[in-house]
Amino acid sequence: MNVRVFPSEQEAATACAAYIAAEVRAKPDLVLGLPTGRSPINVYKEMGALHARGELDLSRATTFNLDEFLGVEPEDPASFRAYMERHLFRHVNLAPERIHFFDGSAPDAEAECARYDAAVASAGGMDLVLLGIGPNGHIAFNEPGESLHATSHRVLLSRETRQTLAPLVGDDVSRVPMAALTLGIAPLIQGRQVHLIAFGASKGAAVTAMVHGPISPRCPASFLQLHQNVHLWLDSVAARGVQRR
Repeated sequence: MNVRVFPSEQEAATACAAYIAAEVRAKPDLVLGLPTGRSPINVYKEMGALHARGELDLSRATTFNLDEFLGVEPEDPASFRAYMERHLFRHVNLAPERIHFFDGSAPDAEAECARYDAAVASAGGMDLVLLGIGPNGHIAFNEPGESLHATSHRVLLSRETRQTLAPLVGDDVSRVPMAALTLGIAPLIQGRQVHLIAFGASKGAAVTAMVHGPISPRCPASFLQLHQNVHLWLDSVAARGVQRR
């Protein structure tokens, strides 16, 4: 894993956004996998700033978001689609028809997951996957367990995951939905490049387990050890367990 450690979250986010912009310049029709949560907010802010300066043109890029709350309409302010509109989409020039999202309000969750997997496959897979990591080691919404799903699926969110999402809905964990739709592990680790961002002390143990622990469904992020092109963008606090090795 290519580990980059920065003194602060802001410096890591700025460098990560600049890297993504360079990759888009090299391949304007890049297919991006995009996360939500607190970690990518500053990366998206920097991407918007790069676009405003004429240094990021996403007009030919395609995006697939990694997950969406189940039972939530796209227009709901609590949806991840609304989150992406607030933090990235309205600040860049992505073509609407190139933006792909799970429909959390779809009446048949299994059919929606199959549709989404087919859309990713039709795009040729993802060129660059941006990931966060949960304190419990989840990536996208692939939660720790006895086994992992390779394909998109419905997932019951752990209380720990719901607590980490509470700041997005006024710090009220009761407003975080109980379930979501998420891409499985296979399309994530099949991305041609994987970039994972992690900031703060709460992510330190998960980062250490991801890099140095055994490959186990108990830490879904540990499966990134199998990938040959993984980049970690960490602040110094999240990286403490990695740097001690």
